[in-house]
Amino acid sequence: MMPSLFLAHGSPMLAIEQTEYTAFLEQLGKSIRPKAIVIFTAHWETQALTISSIDDVYDTIYDFGGFPPELYAVKYPAHGSVELAAKLKELYEQKGIDVQTDRVRGLDHGSWTLLHRMYPEADIPVVQISVNPFLSPKAQYAIGEVLRGLGEQDILVIGSGVTVHNLRIVKWGETKTEPWALDFDDWIIENVQSGDVEALDRYESEAPYARQAVPRAEHFVPLLIAMGSGDSANKAKVIHRSYEMGNLSYLCFQF
Repeated sequence: MMPSLFLAHGSPMLAIEQTEYTAFLEQLGKSIRPKAIVIFTAHWETQALTISSIDDVYDTIYDFGGFPPELYAVKYPAHGSVELAAKLKELYEQKGIDVQTDRVRGLDHGSWTLLHRMYPEADIPVVQISVNPFLSPKAQYAIGEVLRGLGEQDILVIGSGVTVHNLRIVKWGETKTEPWALDFDDWIIENVQSGDVEALDRYESEAPYARQAVPRAEHFVPLLIAMGSGDSANKAKVIHRSYEMGNLSYLCFQF
């Protein structure tokens, strides 16, 4: 039985750095061994839900700039799964959700940086799915709900994003976390663990410092999708919480 996860992908440097967080990801990968992975990434935005559908090895997309050369040398040669992609497409069509498939896009850093640390052998099939940040929080949760039960088939669902993600106000080299970032994540933890979807639907107006923490929703919505895909009978768990650059959150949940 696989859980659903929300994992923070933060800086692309997590692919090559050794930190408290990368050590956590490595240990997590050792403790959870799925037969396939479905990952919603904040770095693939489309209006219609789009599912990668290939059996070949993915290209590794370096959708960032200004980082050390060794980061661009990292490859994550995971295979896709046309069979699983077709199954997911059918599930969404049955719920009346607009969905399409993509046969050319590689894995962006919202996917491969995390998976590179968790499963470095790249020997587990991966299906990558896009997000639409303009849908309501309730709609994001409903997208996740469609996939409930995949864990019983040993398929791991991951939402890859960040709760507090405002690159305009990060403080390079700062090791002390700013109180406002903690306050926002505290509110998120309280409402995620209580399963209060109604409150989360109103996070923009009710969560403290929401505009500061989430200037744009693309990194936040994978949390709601992962939450929706989890078993609502079990309380969500915080499985990691750390910060860097003053306010960049590495808060992670298991559902």
